[in-house]
Amino acid sequence: MKKLIVSLCFICLFATAFSQSHEEKKERINALKIAFITEHLNLTESEAQKFWPIYNAYELEEDMLRELSREKKRKINNDISEAEAKAILDDLIKLENEKHNLRTDFFDSLRKVISSKKILQLKTAEENFKRKMFEEFKKRRQERKNNP
Repeated sequence: MKKLIVSLCFICLFATAFSQSHEEKKERINALKIAFITEHLNLTESEAQKFWPIYNAYELEEDMLRELSREKKRKINNDISEAEAKAILDDLIKLENEKHNLRTDFFDSLRKVISSKKILQLKTAEENFKRKMFEEFKKRRQERKNNP
């Protein structure tokens, strides 16, 4: 029953997300993600109080690194010099290392507040959420394509 309710909320919230501005969509999707993760991890109240600040701080830093990486990749084209290409590549390697270190620190921080089993469940829940979002996006794109 609990899964049915969360699934229905997921579908309803996702449906309304497409009719909103980018920021509203992002907030709505984040709310869906929080609900999805909360259901899958089955956190106690004390675990949740410690978990969410760590998770939210990690997400902010990860978003920042992702945006920096996008900025670097936007500079890539056929007309750049070898020196520019080398500098961009060096920056991308640094960013990848930072992402790895961030993820490692994140898991180390989580180990202090939740079990290793729940950390693995978090990873699976994040992957499942992304998959569901992608499937829903594809489905809606196909619907728009079929009903112009």
